[in-house]
Amino acid sequence: MSGKDRILVVDDDTDFRASLADLLDVAGFDVTAFESAAQFLDRYRGLDAVCIVTDIRMPGMDGLELQKELNARGDAPPVIIMTGHGDIPLAVRAMRAGAVDFLEKPFDLPVLLSSIDRARQLRRQPGPSAEATRDAEARIANLTDRERDVMDLLVAGHQNKMIAFKLDISPRTVEVHRSRVLDKTGCRSLPELVHLCIAAKRAPQA
Repeated sequence: MSGKDRILVVDDDTDFRASLADLLDVAGFDVTAFESAAQFLDRYRGLDAVCIVTDIRMPGMDGLELQKELNARGDAPPVIIMTGHGDIPLAVRAMRAGAVDFLEKPFDLPVLLSSIDRARQLRRQPGPSAEATRDAEARIANLTDRERDVMDLLVAGHQNKMIAFKLDISPRTVEVHRSRVLDKTGCRSLPELVHLCIAAKRAPQA
């Protein structure tokens, strides 16, 4: 046993999987990599790990289906989802289903390490504390009604054009509201905003 924290990586892209494993190894982690969700489910039991880092688009069982299966089993580490730009709505769904974070490829090592730290904290304290819920509610209370409308649709995974259609405003106005939502809530990214809404127990809009 190396004594290093272990990360489990699931990705069907051989080159990316090897590159990510090397990156995490240099960062001081013990990495166990799998080429498919099926292979992972066959072999992960007994592997103590900080988290699972999985791609959302894979042949056979994809990242969302893998997460659903792990939720049903109830005995797996926290999940971090990797996604391409067009898969962000799916990644938001994954976070709503319990994923710790989503990372849009390509991503830098500090971004990945931040997500791993969040997974480590989640293992220590599952779910938001009462204090975190109060803080999230207070930050959201700073928003106008329209900004809350935009926020709720963003964290439900809708793109700007769909939000504009639903609210009967222009895409440019959506961008302005999105910027204000992030600024007022102190969130630096969409994943942070999703975490904030989960802490505040706000249900996503359709």
